[in-house]
This record gives sequence, structure tokens and C-alpha cells, in this order.
Amino acid sequence: MTNPFASRALSLSGPATDIVPVTPDDAADLPDIALSLYIETGGMLSFETVAGHERTVVVADFTILPVGVRRVAATGTTATGLHAMVLA
Repeated sequence: MTNPFASRALSLSGPATDIVPVTPDDAADLPDIALSLYIETGGMLSFETVAGHERTVVVADFTILPVGVRRVAATGTTATGLHAMVLA
């Protein structure tokens, strides 16, 4: 199989290279900054942006939230099935 990413430099203007499950945590940052989040089941989502701002938003089922995220907080988050799109 040909890998179209083999000779391509990682870029914020290109697609994420992996998607990883997120467990909300009030104290720990994500292992890698998320380029965006994918939410399977909607609800409230509390997070810290890559710019350091704390935000809480209501998201619908199957939402892609295109914002850089450093941490997803457990407190205030009711949405489930969270995944971070990352450059790995």
C-alpha cells in the first residue's frame, strides 16, 4: 500500500495524522495538543484552548469542533465518546 504521508511534512494546514480517545481530566493536559475534537454523543464540553482560555460549549452528537485543545475537563463535561485529532 502506498502511504501518501510518507514524504509529507506535518502541517497545521493538512489533515490530522491520528485520532485518539480522550478521557476528560481536570488536572492533566492531553498527551498531544488536539487540532480538533470529535464528539460522538453531545452534551456540555469544558476544555482549555491551546491559547489558554477555559471554555464550555454545548455540542451535538457527531460534532467536529475545529479548535486547538490542550485539556478536556471532567468537571462540566457531559459529552461522551471524545476523540482528539492530532499530528503524531
